[in-house]
Amino acid sequence: MIDISRAAQVALEAAHRASEVVMRVYQTPFSVDYKAKDDPVTRADREANDLICERLAAEFPKIPIVAEESLAATYAGFETATESWFVDPLDGTREFVARNGEFAVMIGLAREGRAALGVIVAPTWRRAFVGIVGDGAWEVARNGERNPVRVSSHPTLEGASVLVSRSHTPPRIAALVATIRAREAVVHGSAGLKAVLVATGARDIYLQPGPAGMRWDACASEALVVAAGGACTDADGNAFDYRTVDLSNAHGLVATNGLLHQPTIGALRAAR
Repeated sequence: MIDISRAAQVALEAAHRASEVVMRVYQTPFSVDYKAKDDPVTRADREANDLICERLAAEFPKIPIVAEESLAATYAGFETATESWFVDPLDGTREFVARNGEFAVMIGLAREGRAALGVIVAPTWRRAFVGIVGDGAWEVARNGERNPVRVSSHPTLEGASVLVSRSHTPPRIAALVATIRAREAVVHGSAGLKAVLVATGARDIYLQPGPAGMRWDACASEALVVAAGGACTDADGNAFDYRTVDLSNAHGLVATNGLLHQPTIGALRAAR
């Protein structure tokens, strides 16, 4: 296996460079294409994808790179690999198009089918985060200075702060938040940014019980939250398997401070 500290450094450098590409496009007029209904893609997605994949392939040529804007043929066989990269070059393209600033560059590394490393750069926030499962999570300044981040210690669903998707929030979520007497449901774009808010303790729960994107939306997010002391599973409470041929997060995504994970899963089951 590759040295995970080296992997984190290379991924962070690649994410920063991709972030610069994303912001150059963001600050100029750009066109929007659609891969499918409600699935936009821009030049920023494609250029950032190419940049990240080229850097990772040059440094770690034997590791498959499962990237959103790459052809599936380029990562064929990843499901049998010991390690695989999962790349979302522009997480939150809808928010990018809406120009509300809620988007991120995400690079995750899975080992033996489990999230091990997460790098998330928030271009408009000018902030970057790295999580290594079993080692810790940090906000990393451009000069390399690392400041540890940690999930919240809020102990009960009552009064908890819940994050929900700006683009894909089922109507029943508002009712669920009221039922568990959570403090609020905060609407936010980008799975990666919502993971950051949980990992840094700014929010207690990120709740997406319906379809929650793809594995490249989950890998870096999960690694960062877990490295910061939290928990992340699908909405049934099952661990994400990064060796499955089906890359969809069809059963949702729940990220919490850990203390609230089983109560949150239980509340979702009861609500069904």
